[in-house]
Order: sequence, then structure tokens, then C-alpha cells
Amino acid sequence: MPEQVSEGSFLQGIKDCIPTLLGYISIGIAAGVAGIAANLNVLEVTLLAVFVYAGAAQFIICAMLLTNSTTLAIIVTTFIVNFRHFLLGATLAPHFQKDSMLKNIGISLLVTDESFGVAAMKLAKKEPMYAAWMNGLNITAYVVWIASCALGGMVGKLIPNPALFGLDFALTAMFVALFVFQLQSVPKSKLRHIAFLILYMLIFMIGLSFVVSSNVAVVLSTLIVATIGVVTDR
Repeated sequence: MPEQVSEGSFLQGIKDCIPTLLGYISIGIAAGVAGIAANLNVLEVTLLAVFVYAGAAQFIICAMLLTNSTTLAIIVTTFIVNFRHFLLGATLAPHFQKDSMLKNIGISLLVTDESFGVAAMKLAKKEPMYAAWMNGLNITAYVVWIASCALGGMVGKLIPNPALFGLDFALTAMFVALFVFQLQSVPKSKLRHIAFLILYMLIFMIGLSFVVSSNVAVVLSTLIVATIGVVTDR
């Protein structure tokens, strides 16, 4: 009889990461292909995955390289796009106060939108959070992402247009799935609150897109609506 995996263990974190891996693989391959299209080599694509480790930012970097953007512009844009990670870290930090600063740094460095989504489902169920579990979740995603980007770089010349294979929709599909799974554990009393937040998000995104670029509009809208959500949550 196989030994039961502890709920808060590293192995359980690996298991809980598995449902998101298809998204990581498909998006990572697409990011690798985009890197090759931006005239990066396989090593550079892989290092981008290692040090940036953010799908949206990697796509933006590749696009900006193609338009000969300055290094400063690329750095500032990447910072703005990834600013949401401060919110993710701030949300998770209170649940790891008992752990050392080193462990907290390790968790915050590797948390992604997807791993945060899995963790948020755990929090919604009022389940305890453990550093070992979070590390299993994060490290699995990190390794798979790097491997996928490297694979995408190696086959980049064979897939000149990722949209033909639906790879451009993989990120959206994964977020939709995570959102649906999270809704299943949300009390019915909070569904109306969530619906209003979604409406606010659409309004702010559309309104701000007339003033700033779409990427900046998304980030600003997220910050504003996240703040509204925290303040109005009961």
C-alpha cells in the first residue's frame, strides 16, 4: 500500500502543481518560439526564463527587442508589468510569518500568478499553508517553465506562428480554469461581490486604455480593483 502524502509536504505541493503544468508547458514553448523570433539564441531564451520567469514579461521583452527599444524602456516596462507580484507576495506573506526570512525570500522569488491561484484556492478552503508545500508548488513550476522555454527555443524555427497551434491562448485558458476552480470554493454570499469587482475591472481597463497603453492599463486596473476588493471584502 503506497504511503500517504502529507497535506503540507513538498510532494503534495508537486501534486497540486500538476493541473497547471500543461499551461506552463504550452506557454513556455510559445515564449521560447517568441524568443527565437526576436533573434535570441536558445541559451539566451533559457536564461530569460531563468532570470525573468514571467510569461507576459518575456513576451513583451521579445516584442520590444524587435522594435529596437532601449534597455531602460525594457526594464521599466518589465517592472510595471510585474508589479502585481508585490500584491501576490503581500497576500501570501502573513501565512508564512513563522518561517525564516530566507524561506520567505525563496517563496516570493518563485511565486507566479498560477501558483498564487493554486494557493488562493487552498486559502479559500481555510486550509493551513506550509513553506514545504509552497516550495514544492513553486519549484515544480519553475523547472517545468525553464525546460519548456528551452524546448520552445530549440523548435522555434519549426513553429514560426504559435497562434496556429493555439499557444497564444494557453495563458488565458489556464487563468480561466483557475478562476472557475476557485469560484467553486467561494461562498455564495461573496459571488455578488466578485461579480462587481469583475465589472469594475472591465470599466477601469477600458477607461484607462484611452489614457495609457493597454499593458499599463491592465496593471493599474489590477492595483485599483485589488484595493477596492480588499477594502470592501466582508
